[in-house]
Amino acid sequence: MSGCTPVFALSLRGTIAVLCGSLLAPLALAAEPGHEGHEHDSAELSPTVITAVAPSSPLTIVTNPKDPRQPVPASDGADYLKTIPGFSAIRSGGTNGDPVLRGMFGSRLNILTNGGVMLGACPNRMDAPTSYISPETYDRLTVIKGPQSVIWGPGGSAGTILFEREPERFGTLGSRVNASLLAGSNGRFDKVLDAAAGNSQAYARFVGNQSRSDDYQDGNGDSVPSRWDKWNGDLTLGWTPDADTLLELTAGKGDGEARYAGRGMDGSQFKRESLGLRFEKSNLGEVLDKIEAQVYYNYADHVMDNYSLRTPSGSGMMGMPMVSNVDRRTLGARIKATWRWADVQLISGIDAQTNEHRKRGGMGVDAHKGQSWTKDADFHNYGLFSELTWYATGADRLITGARLDRASARDFRQTSATGGDTRADTLPSGFVRYEHDLAALSATTYIGLGHAQRFPDYWELFSPKQGPAGAANAFDGIKPEKTTQLDFGIQYRDERMEAWASGYVGQIRDYILFDYRTGMMGMSTSQAQNIDARIMGGELGAAYKLSENWKADATLAYAWGKNSSDGKALPQMPPLESRLGLTYSQDKWSTGALWRLVAAQNRIAENQGNVVGKDYEKSAGFGVFSLNGAYKVNNNLKLSAGVDNLFDKAYAEHLNLAGNAGFGYPASDPQPVSEPGRTFWTKVDISF
Repeated sequence: MSGCTPVFALSLRGTIAVLCGSLLAPLALAAEPGHEGHEHDSAELSPTVITAVAPSSPLTIVTNPKDPRQPVPASDGADYLKTIPGFSAIRSGGTNGDPVLRGMFGSRLNILTNGGVMLGACPNRMDAPTSYISPETYDRLTVIKGPQSVIWGPGGSAGTILFEREPERFGTLGSRVNASLLAGSNGRFDKVLDAAAGNSQAYARFVGNQSRSDDYQDGNGDSVPSRWDKWNGDLTLGWTPDADTLLELTAGKGDGEARYAGRGMDGSQFKRESLGLRFEKSNLGEVLDKIEAQVYYNYADHVMDNYSLRTPSGSGMMGMPMVSNVDRRTLGARIKATWRWADVQLISGIDAQTNEHRKRGGMGVDAHKGQSWTKDADFHNYGLFSELTWYATGADRLITGARLDRASARDFRQTSATGGDTRADTLPSGFVRYEHDLAALSATTYIGLGHAQRFPDYWELFSPKQGPAGAANAFDGIKPEKTTQLDFGIQYRDERMEAWASGYVGQIRDYILFDYRTGMMGMSTSQAQNIDARIMGGELGAAYKLSENWKADATLAYAWGKNSSDGKALPQMPPLESRLGLTYSQDKWSTGALWRLVAAQNRIAENQGNVVGKDYEKSAGFGVFSLNGAYKVNNNLKLSAGVDNLFDKAYAEHLNLAGNAGFGYPASDPQPVSEPGRTFWTKVDISF
């Protein structure tokens, strides 16, 4: 299972391109065909471009990732998430950033695709889990903020992110097709095809996409190394013998390449293999309502080098060609049951996950080929969970949950002081939340207290060069992280206005922090340590219909953190950010503007951060103004277009890597990687 052969990969990639290209042209001319008895008709295309997303329920955001949104539609999961208030991303160029929610990063975010976990393999998270996600190929994105759910796996102290594809439901024999083309500045060109066919007994679905872009130009007109080219293909077969039963098999592959202005190597391979099987049975009885079972397999085979997408300088530590090949194999399962009584719902179950990490590489072009793999780590987790909702009255709900995990890791490194050692911990987590509907105000208020204990991940145990003082290494000394957080907020909605506010205050014991120092020969070295931290912040937003055609919306997000052990700022915290939007819409068309305002970030902890990034300088504030428009030709065809960064502003995000010397950036004076300048894009969506 080391990846598809080159012939198969090329043929599948070509098939996706041919299907996307050949289908889009005739479909654009289609009127409004229908299929009698088809119970899964696609939602009618809306003539709008999304600039803001409001919570659908307390602490939960549900949105359709297929909707066009500004800035230019996302190339990966992190790129998409950063359009949701509270999210940002650690940037290093054009694609494959690493998502951050309320200043929290990495395994503090529990990210699942179709209920399974896809873990990257790079020791520095060049292939973060979201780099394997193409958002537009999913039907629904759900975000649960804070430690306020226990049913989706261990950790998730900052939040849970679910990218999901929904099962198909047909009546008599029928079919549906969703497709899109995107073209934009800097050679951006995306194709997406999502087609399904079936009847009341069974269905088949294929989802494929290609996305590519050249290096972009920043607001100063300078070229930034950032090009990428990636593809994915996924096939789903479902059996639905009756309305209450589902058996679904999924299989997928993907690959790509990307170069990074902020790294010493580029990603020349992002191979993905995925398999999944799930079973659902609903309406079982008066009390036992539903049973769900799932097993999944995900494999990442990632190659990094400094010669495929750049030319080695010939001098210095990275002057000669070198390559590193790493892979990660993840196998998991979950079974859960739902019980319902008059006023109570209970979801209980068990889950398990195991993953192993291997590596190989060396000096020279393709030095990894033919080498044997060396296993350096494996991880296991077994969890038991229950989540209960009590509908106390028509206006009051109490939701509570608890989970217990047994987590372990083994160090297989032969040169390590802990080689052959195994460490394990039993970790409890839980939460309680009260929700109350204010009928007189058309509002819902909530307050919740959550506690999550998180076992250190691969990047925290194996990537640091050193561990805490007195420990042999990070594997020996890093403790599990323990987050206790209070979440509170209110949501209001009437005919003309929708408003919401959410806040949080938290205490993190044994927060895992990275220290970066300059060692011998000028090389950077990293040390992981545990500290205590305090965090707080929140998000708020409002959307108001000024008239039948005009709508204004605004959001604000702020995150604050303090290293209470050392009395310093917590590093890698995003600055205050606001988004202001104004939209004019009629029946078939809309036009809108988005003004993104980001404050300066002066609270930094120099040379501290996480496995990907560190604070190396304060950042300036900036404002970026963008325009968009959309036109619905008919119920099946929609055109949208936009210009991002209309005034060609030169700026850089605070959460950013410094430009790499291999691309000419000064090594002695770190400079952040600049963001794209004026960018034009246009998109065609077809659905029938």
